[in-house]
Amino acid sequence: MKEQTNIVNKIKDSYCEKQITKLDELKSLDKKVKRPAKIFAYIFGVAGTLILGAGMCLAMKVIGDIMALGIVVGLVGILITAINYPIYKQILKKRKRKYSSEIIQLSEEIVAE
Repeated sequence: MKEQTNIVNKIKDSYCEKQITKLDELKSLDKKVKRPAKIFAYIFGVAGTLILGAGMCLAMKVIGDIMALGIVVGLVGILITAINYPIYKQILKKRKRKYSSEIIQLSEEIVAE
């Protein structure tokens, strides 16, 4: 009987208009803070990895016969992947500072209820 009630409630909820709660707003703000930093980190990390791979291919003479250029390109790729995380942390820190007052205020409202 309880299982049947759960199924009925799930179906009913899927047809009801969803009301946005303060918790939903808080989650949305949190995503808004983190999303740009994550997107940057993924794109920058993939680019660095591809550059490193191209350098390895050049150094191992898979693509061409230019070992010295391959080493330089590989080092550039290593540098990019090495600085990716510190840049990610800086972007995240800046965005947290920008939205901290809104998030703290909304959090306090939710806890007070």
